[in-house]
Amino acid sequence: MADAPDTIDILIQRLPGNDLPLPARATSRSAGFDLRACVEAPLTLEPGRRALVPTGIAIALPDGWEAQIRPRSGLAAEWGLTMLNSPGTIDADYRGEIRVLAVNLGENPVVIRRGDRIAQMIVARAPQVTLRAVDQLPPSDRGAGGFGHTGSK
Repeated sequence: MADAPDTIDILIQRLPGNDLPLPARATSRSAGFDLRACVEAPLTLEPGRRALVPTGIAIALPDGWEAQIRPRSGLAAEWGLTMLNSPGTIDADYRGEIRVLAVNLGENPVVIRRGDRIAQMIVARAPQVTLRAVDQLPPSDRGAGGFGHTGSK
């Protein structure tokens, strides 16, 4: 398989009822596109509660690519609003609405309003991989060392 290009075109569709701006990067060097809440009315997330928040968009990714949905760091730091299943994966063959699984891990209710930037979407390569079963794996310097194996220093 040839290397994927550095620039790709992604088709994006505003779904019915979405009059919000399309996802955009906050700066020219931002990795992620900010996703907006396409809610009809303000949504209050009490501490410990979660909700699927619609974005009002659908995309068509080329084969060999995925979109990752991640929290916005400012919302997480200030309010405790983050995303469950993070990063969420949008596969190249998915054509439905992108929805964000938000959770309030903070101490106070969080209100999500129409148009609020609630998550970010990162587009990344996702090569086709074939798993090959073997009886034994080749050795490595680390071996089977797991959590904490390399220490803290």
